[in-house]
Amino acid sequence: MGIVQRQGIRNTLISYVGLAIGFVNTILILPRLLTPGQIGLTGLLVSFATIGAQVSAFGFGSAGLRYFPYFRNQGRNHGGFLPLLLGLPLLGFVLVAIIMSLGKPLVLRWYSAEDAMLLSQHYRVAIALAGAIMLGALQDAYLKSLFHTSFASFCQEILLRLLIVGAAVAYSTHYISFEGFVLAYAGAYAVVAVLLACYLAVIGELHLRPTRAALRIKPLGEMLAFGGFALMSNISGTVLLNIDSIMVGAKISFAAAGIYLIATNISTALTLPFRALNKTAFALIAEYWKESDMGKMGLFYQRVTRVNTLLGCYLALGIGLNLDFIFGLIHRPEYAAGSTAVLLLLAARLFDGITGVNATIVVTSPRYRLDLLFNSSLAIAVVALNWLLIPRLGLNGAALSYGIALVSINVARTWFVWQRFGLQPFDGRIARILAVAAGAGLVAWALPETGNIWLTLLLRGGVLTVLYTAGVLLTHAAPEAEALLANLRNRLAR
Repeated sequence: MGIVQRQGIRNTLISYVGLAIGFVNTILILPRLLTPGQIGLTGLLVSFATIGAQVSAFGFGSAGLRYFPYFRNQGRNHGGFLPLLLGLPLLGFVLVAIIMSLGKPLVLRWYSAEDAMLLSQHYRVAIALAGAIMLGALQDAYLKSLFHTSFASFCQEILLRLLIVGAAVAYSTHYISFEGFVLAYAGAYAVVAVLLACYLAVIGELHLRPTRAALRIKPLGEMLAFGGFALMSNISGTVLLNIDSIMVGAKISFAAAGIYLIATNISTALTLPFRALNKTAFALIAEYWKESDMGKMGLFYQRVTRVNTLLGCYLALGIGLNLDFIFGLIHRPEYAAGSTAVLLLLAARLFDGITGVNATIVVTSPRYRLDLLFNSSLAIAVVALNWLLIPRLGLNGAALSYGIALVSINVARTWFVWQRFGLQPFDGRIARILAVAAGAGLVAWALPETGNIWLTLLLRGGVLTVLYTAGVLLTHAAPEAEALLANLRNRLAR
């Protein structure tokens, strides 16, 4: 078994364990231990730091993955690649840190007096956190290029989350102050960056001495140009993931931002199967482009869309119908104010999952530069809609803004792929799945409350599962489900 395959298996296991820990942390543990305002503040610090880290790195994480093969085995130090990878982003971080420091008065003006005072006390943490996130991301890219990914995945997916929840427990038990918790929260990212550097040293790949040879292997201008394109593409996604919480905190309060962050985390559970499928989809669609096999690409496009619709509808209904159960586990009634926002976000993420393969087709196509246009348009739309709707609708305005922007950009992408490449994934089976989902969801929703959240969960979940599965099989809406059932029957028969 090759190193790539071994690392892939390990990373898959680590990812699932990390997802489980992340769900427990963000849904069950942190909301119990921290107030909405405290969660809002830490989320805001991470959002500012993530954007600062992206700008500082100037796309060199992506550039590292793209250009390292030209440096590999150019001497023991790979032609001085690591100092080049880290050097310019570190200079960029110094510039970003200065801008963030000078811009502090302007940032504080966005928030209420009470929230601004709290943010002012911890503002420097966001700057330091940006540096830690940047260094961790760059070393992660370097390790990916070296085909050493498991340790980095463990640190980022498991260890980081355990350190954060450990800090929250220490605060809740009065072992540390809230200021100490914020420092520990940021320190967890620094620990990951330090451990990655130690790991590089252990495997003999921590080559920090700069060499002039690095500038001769690949022109610096070419790497900067690629990094700039990657920065613009990545920053759009970063803005999309972080701007909602930033603007909710500015337009309403940190407490509202904390509630919205929990609502976002709950709805994110819907995206897990989409992400897993899209990882496979990216490689296969890229291969179809290489072979110019539009027929196979079209069939694959339809199949992934159908599977995403099948899984997405079931998960969206399962989460939406049991929000009382989910918020009941938190034991803080104030977080339930995000229930409607969860439903709006679920609808938006479901539409994105159903149509989302179009983004993979665009980014792997000869017209890949247009993906930057789509991402930039999406980020701008989210900011503009948030500016308009949050003051009027509060948390629901932020969720609605996200939904409108996500639906609009996916409609545009789907139309572009259809018109430019002649591919569209929808047929009668998709309509049948949606109809079955609507019927099963209505029946499950109409069931009366039992007075016990666990019994209600089992009743609604059981009815939804039986009706949805039976409906899909009877209407022959998903051949993949029928094949899975036949395979299961054969195994049981043996």
